[in-house]
Amino acid sequence: MDLLDINALDALFQKHKIDCVIHFAAMKAVGESMEYPLLYYKNNIIGMLNLLEVMERYNCYRLVFSSSCTVYGEPTEFPVTEKHSIGRNITNVYGKTKYFIEEMLQDISHSNEKWNIIALRYFNPLGAHPSGLIGEDPTKPFSNIMPFISQVAIGQKPILTIFGGDYDTKDGTGVRDYIHVMDLASGHVSALSYLFHQRKPIKVFNLGTGKGISVLELVKTFEKVTKTHVPFKIVERREGDISVMYADPELAEKELDWKAKHTVEEMCADFWRWQTMNPKGYRTKEHQLVNGC
Repeated sequence: MDLLDINALDALFQKHKIDCVIHFAAMKAVGESMEYPLLYYKNNIIGMLNLLEVMERYNCYRLVFSSSCTVYGEPTEFPVTEKHSIGRNITNVYGKTKYFIEEMLQDISHSNEKWNIIALRYFNPLGAHPSGLIGEDPTKPFSNIMPFISQVAIGQKPILTIFGGDYDTKDGTGVRDYIHVMDLASGHVSALSYLFHQRKPIKVFNLGTGKGISVLELVKTFEKVTKTHVPFKIVERREGDISVMYADPELAEKELDWKAKHTVEEMCADFWRWQTMNPKGYRTKEHQLVNGC
């Protein structure tokens, strides 16, 4: 389902009785958003406009929106709480689309009291399903860092590129709040439960661990857990990146009864399990994707 195809979206709602929507359908690479801003504005914002219009048409007012910590821009206080200002100093187009959508959600929730919305501000998802059957298989050069670490470790790529070694951090590389994808998934279950038991126009929650880890620390942890070697090179900073970002997840723990349980070591182990079970990802030479689709 392409959210840009409003007729197909309308037909889907006409065919099924939908009580709640979880919106994951966005393009999400910081670097790519800086190179192709119109693509991001079109896909992320117009897609959401279409969805909200059709949801309202069919009296579906419960929504969980996948937002992002990028709405905080370059934070001035740590750990970052939901009360931190948003929209100022956002360093990339991807983050701007998330901010604009959050503003849209605030506006519609104020204009129509039927809306019941939660925006989950993700920090940095990593890992894979512990079965090794579901994982991240990037089709573009713009992706999360873990697949590239893993591809270097397994020999699919010669070297890992780390963008920026001169940040004001303990080892010069960027610091992020990495969260296991399984914790992220459970956060959405908690958000759905909240929507069906609480009645508030819109709420926002950070989904993170509250711990900042540098890129170099992540690489070293991956090597230790997987007993592999990951050669790397440090190059200039990438446009759109920030230096430090980690969450205060206390509000989600208090109101959603949710807390991240998995460690960085588990994120590395689970992703390595996926990688070794699927060394070429989901595709074989006979089933190559065309134009990255």
